[in-house]
Amino acid sequence: MSDMKSATEAIDFTSNPIVQKLDALSIPHNTYAHALSMAADDLVANVPLPSENESHTKNLFFKDKKHGFFLVTTCTDAEMNTKELGKMLKLEGKVNLRLADETLLIGKLGCKKGCVGPLSIMNNSDKDITLVLDDALMSKEKIHSHPLRNDASTALVPSDLLKFIKEVGFEPTMLTFPKKGAAPLPGKVPASRPSGDKSSKPQIAPKDKNAPKTKDINKKQTKKGETQLALKWKKEENFAMWYTDVIVLSEMISYYDISGCYILRPWSYQIWEMIQDWFRPELRKLDVENSYFPMFVSKDRLEKEKDHVEGFAPEVAWVTKSGDDDLAAPIAVRPTSETIMYPAFADWIRSHRDLPLKLNQWSNVVRWEFKDPTPFLRTREFLWQEGHTAHASFDDANVMVRKALELYRRVYEELLAVPVIPGYKTEKEKFAGGHSTTTVEAYIPVSGRAIQGATSHHLGQNFGKMFDINYQDEKGETQTVWQTSWGLTTRTIGVMIMVHGDDTGLVLPPKVAPQQVVIVPIVSKKCPLENLSSYCEEILKSLEEKNIRCKLDDRVSYNPGWKYAHWEQKGVPIRIEVGPRDLEKKEARMVVRFGGEKIDVSVDNLADAVEKKLVEVQKGMFDKATKFRDDHLVKVTEWKDFVPELEKHNLIMTPWCGPEHQDWEEWVKNKSREESLQNSGEGPEEETAATSVAAKTLCIPFNQPELAEGTMCIASGLPATCWVMWGRSY
Repeated sequence: MSDMKSATEAIDFTSNPIVQKLDALSIPHNTYAHALSMAADDLVANVPLPSENESHTKNLFFKDKKHGFFLVTTCTDAEMNTKELGKMLKLEGKVNLRLADETLLIGKLGCKKGCVGPLSIMNNSDKDITLVLDDALMSKEKIHSHPLRNDASTALVPSDLLKFIKEVGFEPTMLTFPKKGAAPLPGKVPASRPSGDKSSKPQIAPKDKNAPKTKDINKKQTKKGETQLALKWKKEENFAMWYTDVIVLSEMISYYDISGCYILRPWSYQIWEMIQDWFRPELRKLDVENSYFPMFVSKDRLEKEKDHVEGFAPEVAWVTKSGDDDLAAPIAVRPTSETIMYPAFADWIRSHRDLPLKLNQWSNVVRWEFKDPTPFLRTREFLWQEGHTAHASFDDANVMVRKALELYRRVYEELLAVPVIPGYKTEKEKFAGGHSTTTVEAYIPVSGRAIQGATSHHLGQNFGKMFDINYQDEKGETQTVWQTSWGLTTRTIGVMIMVHGDDTGLVLPPKVAPQQVVIVPIVSKKCPLENLSSYCEEILKSLEEKNIRCKLDDRVSYNPGWKYAHWEQKGVPIRIEVGPRDLEKKEARMVVRFGGEKIDVSVDNLADAVEKKLVEVQKGMFDKATKFRDDHLVKVTEWKDFVPELEKHNLIMTPWCGPEHQDWEEWVKNKSREESLQNSGEGPEEETAATSVAAKTLCIPFNQPELAEGTMCIASGLPATCWVMWGRSY
């Protein structure tokens, strides 16, 4: 541990309360400095240990209204499931374990978020916290945990950790936690399984006849020949954990070792490619050309437009070194491309004949979000399409803004089957440095939150003046261009998943499903694959002739039940089952993912039936999502009804005194947060929380309901000039 020792020499730990207490108790320890590490994964990545039999700790501080507080300390590779934790602790009645906010951390444990460890239990003077320890830690040579700060760790042998805990007045509860990936996930086969090793196939656990019945058993998924339900969470029970389960188990996302960055696996990237394939010809119809600009921007350029850079400043990632050498000046990784592209616009545009200039690029963007990241929705790097245009007049630019927004509406509604509401952003919510912003807003069922789907900005002449993008008009007079910018990101995929997914996994709209149909032969000892192969190939060919994306799953290492569960989880719209009876009758069974319909169809009519059903499914998914959204869109004209309707997971339309009244907009946000927290009995929100209980303006819809004369603003009491839509949002 020589590296650790050298690090400690730079920091004096003698004033640290944990170190002082350990010394007072004559408990030997090694407290050392290291790179700042907010989470257990950061520790594993940043602070390697000298032995595999030593362990950092993962620490979670939970609160439950009925059962109190719990500090849970486990090995870094332990699986954490709050539902199972409640059972392991034998908590009776309703259990709702939730992570405590930073205010409680400071009040109860005397440390900030990211600095928690089992040693911090010393600061719980009220003795109202149950300390839970992972049994697996007791078999380690040493346990490393934070001494109230996340740039240091204290190493103790397990017996000395227990001694410390008991000396400060606590008796830990010891539990055994499963390790991540300890058992193969249902629907997964280990990559190292030898070919033909039947023992490694997914197996159904034998039913215990004496086991008590529970409401969580999914009988459909435990029939002979089928895999167990892979998702651990129900969409209605824990939306956030359900979403994580779906995107991982359906092979959309893999996690990366840099927080907020994710790997798009082929299944999700193909969806993005299909959005691109639809979008490119639509851009060509608008005379928009593709281009590519560098990803780096100098500090001078980025900071040239004051309002613009202030809007992005907290999220900008800076490159400051090349190898071991400092750069002469820092350069930013693009958070957006206005300041990268517009100096080139100034070079290229000289005359009115050079207008309009319409460019698009497909690229990645880095915005170093400090809020809790969520795959697809809020990530530090994301993929997008960004359009930038320059025009001779305000009106021409405005037409471009609305045409781009219409493309975004169509992507959501025609491709992804997600209804959206188009409208204007308020002054408070518009793009920094722009004249105005238009948006399409979607609604996420169950969570009851809105999400900004895509935006199209009228930039006015602000950037044109900043970057001297001028031209000579027909009269020979110098004019400044009017500009637009507009973008659509991989957030689209996350919105689609949240809107349509169910407790089995993805439910994909046919227009963007990488595979629209999967053919599964029902093989057995009596009917081997050879008997069905040619019949299945004929079906495959008939579907391909109609340009239906389809796949024959003729893998012999998986049984039909496993394949059903696998493809259902991945959201394939239609499954075609082919067995010996179908071969005899010249039929096939068509199983629809959306709704679960099962239809036996003659093989001669199968391709036509599939084609028709895919159209029906696309429409059915959109209609279902639209009805759910409309059922949760309400009008409110008095403040007393605002928060109660918000609590019902509704979007709210209210009379408003105008988008320029940012002070009253902020008042609604703060007041709704205050009343919501008061009603729930929860403490203050953390600044890094990805979602808030506060309402915010989503948009001023283009389609405005009638506003009776004399109607007053719900907040200010001033005469209302429009209807505005509010909601909790991602």
